Amino acid sequence: MSVQIEHLVTHGIFSLDGEDFEVDNNVWIIGDDREVIVLDAAHDARSILAAVGGRKVQALVCTHGHNDHINAAVEFADAVGAPILLHPDDTMLWNVVYAARRVDAPLVHGHRLSVAGDALHVIHTPGHSPGGCCLHVPSLGVLFSGDTLFHGGPGATGRSFSDRDVLVKSIREQLFHLPEATVVHTGHGESTTIGAEAAALI
Repeated sequence: MSVQIEHLVTHGIFSLDGEDFEVDNNVWIIGDDREVIVLDAAHDARSILAAVGGRKVQALVCTHGHNDHINAAVEFADAVGAPILLHPDDTMLWNVVYAARRVDAPLVHGHRLSVAGDALHVIHTPGHSPGGCCLHVPSLGVLFSGDTLFHGGPGATGRSFSDRDVLVKSIREQLFHLPEATVVHTGHGESTTIGAEAAALI
């Protein structure tokens, strides 16, 4: 069985700077019928566990440290015995949710994460948060962008630890060199392509 992409939407609360917002999050599962990598355990560990089934989870990758992307991380990872990966620059965000628990390994720009005979390439794209990362799967022509890039433009900024200029630079320098047909699977909302977003971002 070749590498497949599965999609789950979970619902919960995003909290930052003393404000709470109801949000729907995209959870992405990449792998085959034996092993997977999960991106962003958001809100509902039970639903993610059900979607994974009995497959081995090679890693739980957190695209960044905002609570809505990690608030089911420990429950899920402990249930399946998987390591939690997060870029070190988002440690302060992780600590807000999990003061007594550290992540298991860092996400590092340029590293490759292996699953089902394929590879996810880690791309550090700060701006939405300091440690925000995307995962590129060249063989599938797919980028998982977390909250770095959405259908309609860059991720949100204007709150603690975010910087629009840095984010736009990350997108232009790290993502827009990818093929225009690359499908962008986002952390919230619908998917898009590199070509569509490159044409729209002035």
